[in-house]
Amino acid sequence: MLKIIALGSDHAGFELKEKIKQYLEKRKLKIKDCGCYSEESVDYPDYAEKVARTVANGKAEKGIVICGTGIGMSMAANKVLGIRAALCWNEETAEMSRKHNDANILCLGARMIDHEKALRIVDIWLKTNFEGGRHRRRVNKISIIEKKIC
Repeated sequence: MLKIIALGSDHAGFELKEKIKQYLEKRKLKIKDCGCYSEESVDYPDYAEKVARTVANGKAEKGIVICGTGIGMSMAANKVLGIRAALCWNEETAEMSRKHNDANILCLGARMIDHEKALRIVDIWLKTNFEGGRHRRRVNKISIIEKKIC
């Protein structure tokens, strides 16, 4: 069972973040809400970084970030060493991001999918395990890329 899930959003993802938060709390999961805390305009990189550092530092096992499209959050979260943030738009991408890529942050676009679909994606993403095997080698190569100095 998951220890803690870090959640974060910008203003565009705030409403969906709150719905996901309520949904996860009903399932008795522990949540660390990294913001934002209203629909007032904010900058998504600030919240992507908070969630990503919380996961990278081991203070949460996984994270979920939400902005309008999910693209900005994905780009920002993936800048943090050790993060494999995956933008998922349906159940299949959520499942594969975990099975093959061991994604530790789920990125969602609040303006791209409805709330019911988002909750199905979250469910699948949280219950799907990493397959390891040949995929472990590939994930390890991602870690090697992260550590190279350009």
